[in-house]
Amino acid sequence: MRADALTRRSFLAITATCALASPLQAASRSRAADVAREGLDRHASQIAHRDTVAIADFSAPSRLPRFWLVDMASGRATAHLVAHGRGSDPAHRGWVERFSNEPGSYATSAGGYRTGDYYTGKHGASQRLHGLEPANNLAEERAIVIHGAWYVSDAMVRDHGKLGRSEGCFAFSDASLAEVLARLGPGRLLYAGKFGIA
Repeated sequence: MRADALTRRSFLAITATCALASPLQAASRSRAADVAREGLDRHASQIAHRDTVAIADFSAPSRLPRFWLVDMASGRATAHLVAHGRGSDPAHRGWVERFSNEPGSYATSAGGYRTGDYYTGKHGASQRLHGLEPANNLAEERAIVIHGAWYVSDAMVRDHGKLGRSEGCFAFSDASLAEVLARLGPGRLLYAGKFGIA
């Protein structure tokens, strides 16, 4: 398959062979669904597909699964490890201390994003993001995307007690990336902030 021919269907096929992400407890699932509905309400006019919503809850430390994929019809959700930007955690403690939208900040930005096209870049299979708020509207200029990273894994958590850091992108393990890309085709909502879900 050509690098520029990546499709949501091809990622769905990949996902079938990957390990499942961590299931959420009932209370967390309910809270995640509430946050997803809040995000959809806030950005209704800019989101074409509302079947699945992604939530990045940066109130939790990086050692915990804190990126949720919520099926809006069933309420089912899975949680994945996700890295935050090094500019949001300068001392590398494993917690987001601040958000920033500034170019060169290497920080994570809060707010709603619309998922864009798939592409293959320096990190392999990736997906573009379009910031929908003043707090993240420079996402494209800053090249804030979804991608895989070697520094996101259960082994990193086991050995270091935290994940490595991105330059502001939403970075995942290879196994999680397959499900994230499969379920977040273009035109869906990724909602990032500190929500206290877990």
